Amino acid sequence: MDEEYDVIVLGTGLKECILSGLLSVNGLKVLHMDRNDYYGGASSSLNLMQLWKRFRGNDKPTEQLGSSREYNVDMIPKFMMANGRLVRVLIHTDVTKYLHFKVVDGGFVYNKGKIFKVPATDVEALRSPLMGLFEKRRARKFFIYVQDYEENDPKSHEGLDLNKVTARELITKYGLEDDTIDFIGHALALHIDDSYLDKPAMDFVMKMKLYAESLARFQGGSPYIYPLYGLGELPQAFARLSAVYGGTYMLSKPECKVEFDNNGKAIGVTSEGETAKCKKVVCDPSYLPDKVRKVGKVARAICIMSHPIPDTNDSHSVQVILPQKQLGRKSDMYLFCCSYAHNVAPKGKYIAFVSTEAETDKPEVELKPGIDLLGPVDEIFYDTYDRFVPTNKHEVDNCYISTSYDATTHFESTVEDVIQMYNNITGKVLDLSVDLSAASAATEE
Repeated sequence: MDEEYDVIVLGTGLKECILSGLLSVNGLKVLHMDRNDYYGGASSSLNLMQLWKRFRGNDKPTEQLGSSREYNVDMIPKFMMANGRLVRVLIHTDVTKYLHFKVVDGGFVYNKGKIFKVPATDVEALRSPLMGLFEKRRARKFFIYVQDYEENDPKSHEGLDLNKVTARELITKYGLEDDTIDFIGHALALHIDDSYLDKPAMDFVMKMKLYAESLARFQGGSPYIYPLYGLGELPQAFARLSAVYGGTYMLSKPECKVEFDNNGKAIGVTSEGETAKCKKVVCDPSYLPDKVRKVGKVARAICIMSHPIPDTNDSHSVQVILPQKQLGRKSDMYLFCCSYAHNVAPKGKYIAFVSTEAETDKPEVELKPGIDLLGPVDEIFYDTYDRFVPTNKHEVDNCYISTSYDATTHFESTVEDVIQMYNNITGKVLDLSVDLSAASAATEE
């Protein structure tokens, strides 16, 4: 333990593991510790016995639910965009060789009490029952504009500078209705609230393009992919990667107390009476509670079912987004469903999550609109957790703290945090221009 490291990473959550892998590949000497005896921290993956122990104490699951070992229930379930930045990070670090992906069956959106497939192209817009005849034509024109838009080709801009024009102004030009804007903004561009409407349209258009390109990539029913056996595979894959580059992993290290010098700079971490020295500390909010503040709370329900979510074309894996306006809320609600098709449950069983940013103290009531869409459930667990953001200045104390995971069921906001942290720690911009086909070999159709 008494060696000196460039970086000590505390906690084996997804963000910390990705960073540990990226930093090791970048040539830094990394020590990675966790107080728990398992990988994953808040984003761990539980079997049935662990799930019961966590939510039901000494109760035991019924035999009808099948073998405990066949369950891999992710505590922070999120799908990956096939062409998104997380997949680029996985390829950049070559972690893809440890993982097998499978395309997610469907992406859906909730509108006026029903579930619809998210139309992502001009052809799908024309077929979608989400819109009336005239609105379909307007939406089709807008989709064609987005598909043809190339930043380096002024001809495709139609006289609009998307770095100056807001998303609202762009949408107004095409005369789209509020309901259409709702599903495009929240279920396609994956914005978590409506603040994007008054920002430059470039980000909005690029996010729509990412969705369409990811959808086209594997010709599946959605733009998302998900690892077989769930996300619990990810931290372990990054642990292997880190070891290849000379990084050291230690689980079951109690306390993990960060040591500071007289100027308040982190200089090491002590556990069980031994101190490892370092230049920088990377951790999740639970390791430095006095350097973070609470900004919100996520409410979620974890359900075990014996059938797919109704009205999703019998999809074995699916995401449904319930835009806030449809529910009269301030934040969107998300449905995530996975099953034995991704090896996260025994044959015939489905795991569904309903999650949202909590606006009350009653998760059972608040999550009801999402739970009502699931049909009969065999078991249901309710859970809330606080969301923290760092309040420290990393240039002053050398501590780099990740933000807590949000309620979204896709990885876009998580990866943004990781990339920003990487840039802050190394002073380098992470180059994610990779050959995306490197991940398709690992993808099982």
